[in-house]
Amino acid sequence: MAEHLAWDAGGVLAVVILVVLLLFVSMAVRRLLFTRAGGAVECSLRVLSREGGAPGVWRLGIGRYKGDVLQWHRVFGFRRRPRQVIHRRGLVVSNRRRPGPEEAEGLLPDVSVIEVRDGDLTVELAMGAAALTGFLAWLEAAPPGSPVEPHLPE
Repeated sequence: MAEHLAWDAGGVLAVVILVVLLLFVSMAVRRLLFTRAGGAVECSLRVLSREGGAPGVWRLGIGRYKGDVLQWHRVFGFRRRPRQVIHRRGLVVSNRRRPGPEEAEGLLPDVSVIEVRDGDLTVELAMGAAALTGFLAWLEAAPPGSPVEPHLPE
């Protein structure tokens, strides 16, 4: 009986390890597909409350430029659909800052935080210098006559 029970525990452990490995591989393949398609950058995002309450939690993700929208996907997830969609038309970049000490622990190193308003949606994006330059270039590349405010206050 004890031998049978030990085999069952070993089998369960092997299945758990296999499932964790499959989850890790599927997330790695998903990330590879996002970045391989081009127009993708690493950036963290958090949603700001409309009522002025406490901001949401920073989430590590991948921003992907698709025409006039920036699609944001969580790094640790399985959804193919983006969690947030930020439209270039009518976009307002209202603030730029360095992350505070308490924020820096949960973000990639050497990032700048920008506050972005897209209609009713207000989010903060934390990006490295190269990703921020690409974001601003994407904003400035809007078709003529588009109401975009790409200037960042210093």
